[in-house]
Amino acid sequence: MMAIRKRTLQQRIALRVARSRRDVFLPRDFAEFSGEDQVIRALRGLVSERKLLRLGKGVYAKARPSSLTGRAVLANPDGFLPVAQQALVRLGVEWEPTEAQRAFAERRSTQIPVNPVLRVIGRFSRKLRYGASELIIER
Repeated sequence: MMAIRKRTLQQRIALRVARSRRDVFLPRDFAEFSGEDQVIRALRGLVSERKLLRLGKGVYAKARPSSLTGRAVLANPDGFLPVAQQALVRLGVEWEPTEAQRAFAERRSTQIPVNPVLRVIGRFSRKLRYGASELIIER
């Protein structure tokens, strides 16, 4: 008779990430599994396995392998800005689109906003970055 092996913390977190429809994860999402230090260690392991990307302190995003290079890229096909918006919502930070984004959405402008910029209402001092892109915060 075969013994049933319990899943490791990292395996349980990986399973929850894979099953989730969310793109952004915080260590508190996995608090019921173990203590914060162990959860962060397991998240670090998933980053090294290329199942997650670290966007900032305590902010992780679901990853998938790139079809061209095999390196980890954001799983969200829309890119960094929607993932950063989701991260701000998960962190409880109020934000709104910039004037340039609003003008493009309302068809008042044909210039496509390229840089990831958001206007934050209130206090927020973390840096969120993915590769060479860093979220620019407007006040």
